[in-house]
Amino acid sequence: MACRGTFSDEPLTPAGRLFLQPQTNIIIHCILRGENPADIDAVKSTVKSSLMVQHPRFCSLLVRDENGFEHWRRTQLDINQHVIVINNRLDKSGNFLDESQGFSTEEEDDDEAVVNQYVADLSVSSPLSTDKPLWELHILMAHKCAVFRIHHALGDGISLMSMLMASCRRADDADALPRMVPEKSVEFKGGKGRDWFWLFGVFWGFLKMVWFTLMFVMEFVVRSLFVCDRKTVITGGEGVELWPRKLATAKFLLEDMKVVKRSNPNTTINDVLFAVVSSGLSRYLDHRTPNALKEGHRITGVAMVNLRAQPGLQDLSKLMKGYSQARWGNRFGAILLPVYYHKGGNNNPLECLKRAKVMVDRKKHSLEAYFSYRIGDLVMSLLGPKYACLLNYKLLCNTTFTISNLIGPLEEITLAGRPISSIKVNTSSIPQAITMHMLSYAGRAEMQILVAKDIIPDPEFLAKCFEDVLLEMKEAAIGINKT
Repeated sequence: MACRGTFSDEPLTPAGRLFLQPQTNIIIHCILRGENPADIDAVKSTVKSSLMVQHPRFCSLLVRDENGFEHWRRTQLDINQHVIVINNRLDKSGNFLDESQGFSTEEEDDDEAVVNQYVADLSVSSPLSTDKPLWELHILMAHKCAVFRIHHALGDGISLMSMLMASCRRADDADALPRMVPEKSVEFKGGKGRDWFWLFGVFWGFLKMVWFTLMFVMEFVVRSLFVCDRKTVITGGEGVELWPRKLATAKFLLEDMKVVKRSNPNTTINDVLFAVVSSGLSRYLDHRTPNALKEGHRITGVAMVNLRAQPGLQDLSKLMKGYSQARWGNRFGAILLPVYYHKGGNNNPLECLKRAKVMVDRKKHSLEAYFSYRIGDLVMSLLGPKYACLLNYKLLCNTTFTISNLIGPLEEITLAGRPISSIKVNTSSIPQAITMHMLSYAGRAEMQILVAKDIIPDPEFLAKCFEDVLLEMKEAAIGINKT
């Protein structure tokens, strides 16, 4: 929408402008599956009374002034324009079924595949209209499911999930908000014990930070401009964001991940996830192209990193007040994660975990994520959104996959009084042929795997590769923990 700017209009942030460029026009999808069909009036009432519609981003139009600069302009919100109700059942191809023919038990039991295909279709060909604020809520009545579609210019995954959780309540306490991850208190030790060994450890840690930061930031810049992954059967590239998509779900138990985590000292869930993805991709490549790749062949992933001080979902009151450590908006950086192909996996599944931990620890010791955020901000400020978009697009074309992991609610929740059985997130398509987004919820973790189906026709098998790898790691970890 182009018009003359007004004094009350609020300019977009640099990151917001980036996500509005044609090649990086990203929409976040959040799939909520209920145990019972939704009550449309109750859903609309909940949305109307929620903090979401009080936030300026969710009740503002995107406008451009005569110079082409984007602004947010407050408008009167019409909930009926944003809540889209679909009453008919869909098949696995995303087409409407004829109700007069009836439905088989298999069709009724396969809601997840149907909803996945519906969202996969939305990921390619359904931009949000700028005639209204940039969000929608699709309710698939026959499949007991709702899909939030929220433009990435409004905020990142953590901001938007925190906003959504403010509209939900705990299943075991109808008046309580979903429990967030508790902030970890940092204990500062006194002066005792701070001898020369302690000082040497601090100095050595500083040297490692400087070295790893220089090495990884240089690689990030070079990878963004020149160097690309060698081609494999899962490689995307320029224009692939326009190709048709398929969506599959890999399902994990957090307890299984914790069992694996405990087998190796100081290991985190992110270490386990990276190991699962690394080994699972090797297994999939072995299946698709046996004997085609050399041992140690590298493919590169882009991982999203939250730059806020508190991990996981945020206190919405702090986000809306703009506290420096819990800012609303797009507050994330990126790091490169190298994955090396190993034929046939390993005799010891936990060897991949050790390799993954070494790499992730090096990334933690660097400021790569922070510098990637600052580099993008600097390019946007100096050269404008066109060149910032080109840099971001080039990075995605030169790498193979994107991955993110978000800590969700710790217990089961309800929305508009209806219990929620699962929560999954993903984004619209990008030049890479694979994007993976994992969200934990009430002891489970589900990773949405969005693929270009002409490149990866069997994402369900890829999801099974990830699931099998974790189970094998768990069995090996149980053996170690018993000894």
